[in-house]
Amino acid sequence: MNENLGSQRYTKITTHVLQEMKLKDEKIAMLTAYDYSMAGILDAAGIDVILVGDSASNVMAGYTTTLPITLDEMIYHASSVVRAVQRALVVVDLPFGTYQGNSKKALASAIRIMKESGADAIKIEGGKEIIDSVERILSAGIPVMGHLGLTPQSIHKFGTYVVRAKEEAEANKLKDDAQLLEKAGCFAIVLEKIPATLGAEVTQLVKCPIIGIGAGSGVDGQVLVLHDMLGITTKFSPRFLRRYHNLYEEIKGAVQTYIEDVKNLDFPNAREQY
Repeated sequence: MNENLGSQRYTKITTHVLQEMKLKDEKIAMLTAYDYSMAGILDAAGIDVILVGDSASNVMAGYTTTLPITLDEMIYHASSVVRAVQRALVVVDLPFGTYQGNSKKALASAIRIMKESGADAIKIEGGKEIIDSVERILSAGIPVMGHLGLTPQSIHKFGTYVVRAKEEAEANKLKDDAQLLEKAGCFAIVLEKIPATLGAEVTQLVKCPIIGIGAGSGVDGQVLVLHDMLGITTKFSPRFLRRYHNLYEEIKGAVQTYIEDVKNLDFPNAREQY
């Protein structure tokens, strides 16, 4: 690992540090994590932001959407991650049903996450339609990361995971929503699966850091789901995903070797017994 990477000089990543990184044009690296062991590896590697994403619903629990995961389950995953992390900023998704249409419930949900997990911030999907919840959470001093573009919790509304904001009307709404979230006080915004030109435009339009996932290279940072990036999951292959490893095959091969060694009485050998 290159120890001279710009953000490595920060001993603890905070929302203020992310703003400083944007001003200095230092790119922000963000990945998801859901458990103690993986979070510890990410933190030791020097990741800037760890997102305890509601994608745990998919990669940890096996659901086809992010909708089923509960607040209690998110707190469990977040608590596990926080115990492993010393440097990274830990952000936790508010799951579906904990903030939509009810700002008081949104605040109560955010407070539970912060108090019970020890996380640094929460993330919430949507723009104008959930701004009351954003403002109420922020009024309690809880940092909020926004999320626009493809918002997976709204999959039944969209009906598809195709690229969002390709048409002018939706692109204009996204820009308006980004400015609205910034004005409310969000410290950063995730943009998911939108045209690269729009991602770059929003990044210049607002002062808070913009983190992209399928939003091009003109944003302030990038985020991927850890299990996708490491090749643990194999069925999800959108254009924006770069697989840095093929752990599915490596782990499967190791398990098959273990099975073979057990069956053939090769494990444990004489040195591995008491």
